[in-house]
Amino acid sequence: MGMFPSPATLRPAVAGLLAAVAIAGPVAAQLKPDPMTTATLPAASPHWVWVNDIVFHHMADGKAFLFDGDAGKMLGMLSTGFGFTGLKIPPDGAVIVSPETYFSRGTRGTRTDVVTLYDARTLNQLTEIGIPAKRASQLPMASASGITDDGRFLLIYNFTPAQTVTVVDLKARTFVGEVDIPGCAEVYPTGPRSFFSLCGDGTAFQVTLDETGKPAARSRSAKFFDALKDPVTEKGVRDGNTWLFATFAGDIVPVEATASGLKAGTRWPLSTAAERQQNWKPGGLQHLAIHGKRRRLYSLMHQGGIDTHKEGGTEIWVYDLAAGGKRVQRIPLAKPLTAIAVTSDAQPLLFGIHIGMQELRVFDAESGKLLRTVAEVGFTPSTLVTR
Repeated sequence: MGMFPSPATLRPAVAGLLAAVAIAGPVAAQLKPDPMTTATLPAASPHWVWVNDIVFHHMADGKAFLFDGDAGKMLGMLSTGFGFTGLKIPPDGAVIVSPETYFSRGTRGTRTDVVTLYDARTLNQLTEIGIPAKRASQLPMASASGITDDGRFLLIYNFTPAQTVTVVDLKARTFVGEVDIPGCAEVYPTGPRSFFSLCGDGTAFQVTLDETGKPAARSRSAKFFDALKDPVTEKGVRDGNTWLFATFAGDIVPVEATASGLKAGTRWPLSTAAERQQNWKPGGLQHLAIHGKRRRLYSLMHQGGIDTHKEGGTEIWVYDLAAGGKRVQRIPLAKPLTAIAVTSDAQPLLFGIHIGMQELRVFDAESGKLLRTVAEVGFTPSTLVTR
């Protein structure tokens, strides 16, 4: 009983509390709610970057964050659903395209897959396009979806485990159908109406679509990599009509789309024989970036053993494509990166993130100098999108 205060002790405390409430009451009543406001983004800058975030800690709540690389400030955010792999920006830049998945009970229940279109200036939702609930659940990577060069069709990789590609007409805003890509994976656009996928037998499978988005022609390339001895990673970058893929060991393998089909070019090494002895190799979630006009290829590199192709890079190595892939620069990193992207303008920025660090690093793409670090960027920043 001695643990509780007596009624006589409580009376002064209660009286004081009532007095405080009486005094604070009128003040609280005068507070007015903040008005709701909206804003419109200015015309897009070439130095803007989208950071896709799968949010590994709670995957039902994927997000995409828009940053101004010059100011180092966040401009906006999109909520993008479960297992988010990344958004796409059509050539005209008028909308933002996001393949998304939702469950009726958050992490369980009825699954709904949609393609959401957002206004690029307001980030408001414009519409949702229903698609089959079979979008591949995979690590976030740029090749999970793609847009044909004319901006007409969105292509989404499915794995159920049957392998197909969903085709969405972005102009009509309708689901068109599916294309079978047996034994192959991911999406790499090659023209106004075509794309290819990488296959487990070391080939690539190309599909050409007709005006309605239905498959009009299919072809398979010759074998250009050995999936057992030294497979290519799926994290390629596009250089005009050619896609560049890095092998696990560190070779670049070009795949060119020609009028007669896909043609593999001459492979060339990212590292010297001595550097390979030191276990230098590419790795990360998005370990290649390219500036087409400057003819520069950027590669995240690290020192590691077999099967370290997902490890972050401790350096960025830069190559002159016009000189046959000659390395022209090494950029040491104070902290590792798992994804890089470069802007396409005449004074390019190089962006870098690490999936385990909540920050965005901004470099001068020519000198390699770190210009700024933006803190509190998402939860598990995964991949980058520049224009």
